[in-house]
Amino acid sequence: MDHRARVDVVWPNPSGESSPRHVLLHDELRYARRANQIDAELDGFLNYHWLLSPAALGRPMVMLEAGINSPAEVKGPDGSRRALIAIRSSPWKAGHETNPWHDEFDLDHGHVRYFGDHKPGTIGLPGATKGNRLLLEAARLHAGTSGAERLLAPPLLLFRSITVHRAGRAVVKGHVEFCGAAIIERLEHVVQRDPETGRSFPNLALDLAVVSGGEIDGVDLRWIDDRRDSDLTADQTLRHAPESWTRWVKQGRIAVPGVRRRVLASSVKSSKDQQPSPGSPEDQVLQQVYAFFDGRKHAFELLASKVAAEVLRESGARYREGWLSRSSGDGGVDFIGRIDMGSPAASTPVVALGQAKCILPRSSISAEQVARVVARLRRGWIGVYVTTGSFSRSAQVEIIDDQYPVVLISGGTLATTIRRMVMANYGGDLAALLDSVIDGYGTAVTHRRPEEVLWM
Repeated sequence: MDHRARVDVVWPNPSGESSPRHVLLHDELRYARRANQIDAELDGFLNYHWLLSPAALGRPMVMLEAGINSPAEVKGPDGSRRALIAIRSSPWKAGHETNPWHDEFDLDHGHVRYFGDHKPGTIGLPGATKGNRLLLEAARLHAGTSGAERLLAPPLLLFRSITVHRAGRAVVKGHVEFCGAAIIERLEHVVQRDPETGRSFPNLALDLAVVSGGEIDGVDLRWIDDRRDSDLTADQTLRHAPESWTRWVKQGRIAVPGVRRRVLASSVKSSKDQQPSPGSPEDQVLQQVYAFFDGRKHAFELLASKVAAEVLRESGARYREGWLSRSSGDGGVDFIGRIDMGSPAASTPVVALGQAKCILPRSSISAEQVARVVARLRRGWIGVYVTTGSFSRSAQVEIIDDQYPVVLISGGTLATTIRRMVMANYGGDLAALLDSVIDGYGTAVTHRRPEEVLWM
């Protein structure tokens, strides 16, 4: 990994302000036993102690010797605050007597499940340990109903111990991976069981929301420098904070879904990528299809059903068209089909519920519209959504994040499929295909329950 762009800096720069000092999610950091706050790199890795506490600032180091760590409180002009809480999770210790619980990291969806530092042999309630006391204190501020409380809330900087390879050998200790800055979304008291002794003991469990790092997907650690600066007010320390953190401070709990880090799969496409190239044959097909069905959009449902069948069959699925639902009271379902999973000799049928929307090609389908189909799906069923337009970013993210079994067919795929169908079955005459759809629409509509397609 080339760290040069982040470590070749002047400290401070000629303007008097320190240079950006970024740490990105998944950065592997050297956490040396003999601390060095001067060198930006150690053994080919970013130096944790230089990142968190550069020698130029003359501040105490932020250690990770315990699972839950924090420097002393800062007395600012507007009162005391805790600059940060540094969390270290050690996966290889999970199940051991020193760490008989398993923290869960799902950074792609911005969620971490973290357990406090109460152990089987600890006397007292979960707040008896220093680490848990820090978490309880922080949770109160993170749950604050006012911006003033949330300004004082310490960010949780997350790290987990990792094994790296140096000089051809595995090194188990002395390295950590940065896992982001987090908000305490929920704290609960739990009872855990020691896997070695079988004894039960109380502890804290936290659901943490890892905030989006924006364009750098990380944190500018000048934010932490400011939080440790006793000359700055809590409000002034936001100048280098992630935009997502600032938004949460202002809006509170309601902002969490919008500031949570999400890694979008490559299947999330822009509106441009979901439409044919302007002026292309597929673009002409799409424009003609939209113009044809603009005044009779219910009939578009039959074309959507045929296109869905073609797309699914092209993937190798054994798909059978069913029928169209009545135009009123369809509850988010326009057409019904069936996929037979397995071989002809050994298969099981699956219901496919389809939704069709003939909209302006430059328009998009929202997450709420896709949710209508999702709401009708039963266990084992799939959904198919066909449109002349495109699917909004939020609609695609919701399908991916929640792993809904819905096939999205946008205007580009629709036009490409129609053009192929026309060339194969209608001698290249698009009008002939469209006329056949109108002719067949009346007999395709029926009032039947979706599951009846399983008995066809």
